[in-house]
Amino acid sequence: MKVILQRDIPKVGKGGDIVTVKDGYARNYLFPRLYAVAATGGALREHEARAKREAEREARNIGQAKAGAEKMQELTLTIIGKVGTGTKLYGSITAADVAEAIQKECGVAVDRRRIGLADPIKNLGLYTIPVRLHTDYVVSVKVDVVSPEELERRRVQAEKEAAAARAAAEAAEAAAAEAAAAENEPAV
Repeated sequence: MKVILQRDIPKVGKGGDIVTVKDGYARNYLFPRLYAVAATGGALREHEARAKREAEREARNIGQAKAGAEKMQELTLTIIGKVGTGTKLYGSITAADVAEAIQKECGVAVDRRRIGLADPIKNLGLYTIPVRLHTDYVVSVKVDVVSPEELERRRVQAEKEAAAARAAAEAAEAAAAEAAAAENEPAV
C-alpha cells in the first residue's frame, strides 16, 4: 500500500515521502497514530501542492540568505563593553548582542541561534564569529569588543588622520595652483 508519511519514521522514510508499506502496518500502526495517510487522489494533490509551496519558500529563503551574505561580507562590528581595569568585561557579549548589532549595522535580521558563538565573549578583543544564514550560506563576521575609552581614542585618531589628509590635499591644490600660475605668466 502506498502512503504519504506525515512525519519521520525510522527505517521507513522522512515526513512528506511517498512510500510503499505492508497493508497491515499501514492500517494497524501508521493510520491510527496519524503517522501517514493513504496516497489517494486528494492526498496526492495536497502533497504536491505542499511540496510546491515548500520549494518556493526554500527558494525565497535562499535568495534572502544570499542577499544577506553579500551585505555581511567583510563586516566588522564594534560592540562597546564596560570594563574595569584590564581587559575583562563586567558582563558578557552574547549571541543576542551580536544579532542586534548585525541588525543595526546592515539591516539583516539574524536569529541568535544561527550565530556560532560557543561561549559568551568576556574579554576585549577582536573575534571572528560564523553566522549561518542558511544551510548553504555561512558568513564570518568580525566582532571588535572595545571599551568606551578605546572607542573615543580611535575616534580622535581618525579625526587627526582626516585633518592631516585635508591639509595635504589643500597643500597639493595650492602647489598645483602656483604651478599653473607660473606657467601662465609671460616669459620676460
